[in-house]
Amino acid sequence: MLLSLHVENLAVIKKIDVDFSAGFMALTGETGAGKSIIIDSIHILLGGKADRELIRTGESTAMVSGVFASLSDACRRQLSELGVPTDEEGSVLVQRTISQSGPSSVKINGRTVSLTVLRSISPLLVAIHGQSDTAALTDSKNQLELVDVYASATLLLKEYAEKYEELEAIRRDIRNITEKENERERLCEILDYQIKDIDSLALHDGEEEELVDKKLKIKNSEKILKNAGFVFKALKGSEKGSVAFLLDKSAAALDQLSDVIPDFSDYSERLRDFLYQIEDVAEEVYAEIEDIDDDPEESLNEIESRLDKISKLKRKYGYTVKDILEFRDKSARELEVLKNSESMLKELKIKENAAYLAALELADMLHALRVGAAKEIEREVKQTLEFLDMPKVVFYIQLNEAYEDGKKVLTSVGSDSAEFYISANLGVDPQPLSKVASGGELARVMLALKSVIADKDGVSTVIFDEIDAGVSGKTARKIGIKMLSLSKSAQLFAVTHSAQIASLADVHFLISKSSDSGATMTSVKPLDRDGRISELSRILGGIAVTDAQRRAAVDMLDEKNDYLS
Repeated sequence: MLLSLHVENLAVIKKIDVDFSAGFMALTGETGAGKSIIIDSIHILLGGKADRELIRTGESTAMVSGVFASLSDACRRQLSELGVPTDEEGSVLVQRTISQSGPSSVKINGRTVSLTVLRSISPLLVAIHGQSDTAALTDSKNQLELVDVYASATLLLKEYAEKYEELEAIRRDIRNITEKENERERLCEILDYQIKDIDSLALHDGEEEELVDKKLKIKNSEKILKNAGFVFKALKGSEKGSVAFLLDKSAAALDQLSDVIPDFSDYSERLRDFLYQIEDVAEEVYAEIEDIDDDPEESLNEIESRLDKISKLKRKYGYTVKDILEFRDKSARELEVLKNSESMLKELKIKENAAYLAALELADMLHALRVGAAKEIEREVKQTLEFLDMPKVVFYIQLNEAYEDGKKVLTSVGSDSAEFYISANLGVDPQPLSKVASGGELARVMLALKSVIADKDGVSTVIFDEIDAGVSGKTARKIGIKMLSLSKSAQLFAVTHSAQIASLADVHFLISKSSDSGATMTSVKPLDRDGRISELSRILGGIAVTDAQRRAAVDMLDEKNDYLS
């Protein structure tokens, strides 16, 4: 439940601190006193839109924080799965700051988290039902979700969603192949041409660099012949004057003296090591000389021609020879797929059928669960609405399953769609809830549905924001009685203009507005019995409060004891 709320510099609020308790709490005040900003504060705390315009004039930041305590084990477990651990007492501190100069920040138990995380945990903490939320009840998607909440279908829905995603993945593959199948012949021709176009050059990775190097050598062939020829001749090519000849003779001479001077044997070996190295260099240099073509101009033309062909392929298939070869391999794989698409399509169709049957089995289980839940909801909602002065009400839930080619159509939530039907008056055919024009009737349906799922959705705090608009008198009193009953299983707030409802609350808060030094401020304070009598009298009264209205307020407060059994 929401244990405390702290608000600073938000709209007309300078600073408020309010402590709450379990049970039923009413918030009242004159029009314009700031009741809406209290609910807006909670909306912001739960991740709602936070416009900078809401920051109090003259301030740079606004802040809302709240402590949520006594959370259920299921709620704590889900929070933990979302990476939001609670303390040992099962409570969390949520704090959100809005800044004029930057983005808002969110902290949970002192740890900064994203707005996405906050919004994901909010439904576990508080459910806010206002007139706009009542309108959302008419959306058939939300109606199916409500049936699933009552049916406790979360785990089954999760299992079904996994199977459905497998089915959709296979169907995506089938669509891809089918779309290509329509132009398969044309694609095969294009891919075959591209592969042959590349294969015609018999490229190998690194070839372009090799050709550029060879081109450079040919252009410098005279220079290579002159200088490399000199080096070869000096090192090895001359019979008597080369370095290799002289080293060999010197080593032999030292060998002749080794028996006289033993150290000369080592010198001889060192000279021969030099000899071998010099011979290696000479052979490498000579290889470059031999590599020069007899007709350099013809070789140069051949290289230029091949480089031009490679350049043309690069313009079509990639920036480098490696890119061209990778494009060729990719095209070959695509061509193979297209040539085998018929057999692949047959295989995928078999897989699709198996995946459909697996998902269908779970969808049928969901449908059966929903049918049972819908009957129970119908019965309980009808009883509640009859109590709320709709004695002739007809209410039922229609679960529809669509078929295509004799097979059930599956969606991300199973095979069902839901539509709530209602007739509030005798002789009037039931109509979809979306066509119910009366706000008072919709509000009572909302309250009835919330009371039905109160023990199912795991939310410990419920806020009804003026959903009693359009009802008064005895009906409003019964709405209050129902709220009082609902508050036994969840902390309940009611922002209301109805004395019949507010008088039944366990705690009554007055929201008021005052001016100080030219600034307007909103305050929130709990009322004692005398304060409640005064506030209820104001709600009941006109311009001036009468003794009769005060007596009526006392009677309303005292009458609460009759509903506490």
